[in-house]
Amino acid sequence: MTKVLSIDLGTGGVRAGVYDIERRKMLSLREASYETRYPKPGWAEQDIEQWWRSLLSAGSQAVAEAGTGEIAAVCVATTASSVVVCDREGAPLRPAILWMDARATKESRDTGRIDHPVMAYSGGEDASEWLVPKAMWLAANERAVYDRAAVICEALDFVNYRLTGEWAASRMNAACKWNYDSLNGAFVPDVYAALGVPELADKLPRRVVPVGETVAPLRPDVAAALGITSRAIVAQGGIDAHIGVLGAGTVAPSGMLLIGGTSNVHLTHLAERGDVSGFWGPYPNALVDGLWLVEGGQVSTGSILNWLSHTIFGLDAAGHTALIAEASGRIAEGSGLLMLDYWMGNRTPYRDANLRGAILGLSLGHDRADIYASAVDSIALGSANVVDVLEQRGVEIDRIVVAGGICKNPLWLQSTVDALGRPVRVAHEDNLSLVGTAVSSASALGLFPDLTTASDACTAPTRGLEPDASRQDWYAEAMSSYRETTQALRPLFHTLSAQQTAGAGR
Repeated sequence: MTKVLSIDLGTGGVRAGVYDIERRKMLSLREASYETRYPKPGWAEQDIEQWWRSLLSAGSQAVAEAGTGEIAAVCVATTASSVVVCDREGAPLRPAILWMDARATKESRDTGRIDHPVMAYSGGEDASEWLVPKAMWLAANERAVYDRAAVICEALDFVNYRLTGEWAASRMNAACKWNYDSLNGAFVPDVYAALGVPELADKLPRRVVPVGETVAPLRPDVAAALGITSRAIVAQGGIDAHIGVLGAGTVAPSGMLLIGGTSNVHLTHLAERGDVSGFWGPYPNALVDGLWLVEGGQVSTGSILNWLSHTIFGLDAAGHTALIAEASGRIAEGSGLLMLDYWMGNRTPYRDANLRGAILGLSLGHDRADIYASAVDSIALGSANVVDVLEQRGVEIDRIVVAGGICKNPLWLQSTVDALGRPVRVAHEDNLSLVGTAVSSASALGLFPDLTTASDACTAPTRGLEPDASRQDWYAEAMSSYRETTQALRPLFHTLSAQQTAGAGR
């Protein structure tokens, strides 16, 4: 039987599991955490070497738990645009700039002035989260580090280098986050030069490997550290949520994967290029050949709920669980609160990093359960808004699979389904990215003719969940208030965001 090691390097930690391809079963699952530092408002950084130590810890434990070192392939998925700056041998020169870090907001706006066909794939402008604006920020604000850097890359590229000793980019990340021309399979140095970072073309990993193909053999010393006793390859992975599409079986157009976690990601494919203004993409050939990937999402979702329960209310995990139950009892009553879920800006459909969170309608009669329930409502409305605007653009969506941390929060899950106003499928698997990386490994090993076939064969099981009719109607009415308030407060949010940025710089 063929077993592979799947690794998901997420925001709060790394998870690793050994997956049996023939039995379609995860044999083991281990994880190790690491911390995020927030040096200034809007900034987020992590210790790159801690990533590696946590990966080896979780990976070796998962292999030991599975009871065999006979592993045929390793594949990794990571957060997108968690940027690493290092020398050619992979020694970091500074902490990683995490995906959610918003310091490059000005630089992201500057990308909107570039007139080049490849910019159409990102809707004419890069997000502040992405690698290119962050590289621009480094060039402007940490020039000595930028000049010393032999490599500027994503977390995935760094991890794959440590696993294999070879630098290689994932075509998915390059297409979605680097302004790479995935239709013609080429970098576009003119874009980087026009943005004032011509050196970036030489600092990025130049070899681009599609998802589901082989990066290189696993280094023997790393295999030993992981407890792998057989010769193994490293298969190319990609962005954690996007790789989850392979585990969800939503590769075909009209399917959507909605992953709810620290942030929310909505992913769907088009059979051909279409107008998805307000969204990211469509990206040609990003995950699979011949399809156009569309990405929507919300920057802050589960992170808002954790912030409220832990940071503001001072609750531990058990207290958070009790708060969810208490808030569930309030949800049907209507508290008169309206919250906007833009704690770290809006990803789609407004594509505005300067929007901010708001809680409206507060009175002394409200308590933390009311506030928590309203936060859930706002996140659910944001999810429904993404899907609704996509459909207004003519994108057909007839099957939605929901996965991620949202499935552990029954209030958040049901509220999202109610706001969507349609049945969904809920994944049984705790982490579809781990299943998706197993699919990628299976493809690289030649066990299936292509990624789509491998995905169809290994799709994780799901269960159905229906919307509550009365709550569905309430969300439909609340959506207009959500949208109108967003537009009305936009100028104020921009002013407050500017003040926050100015204050951070003092």
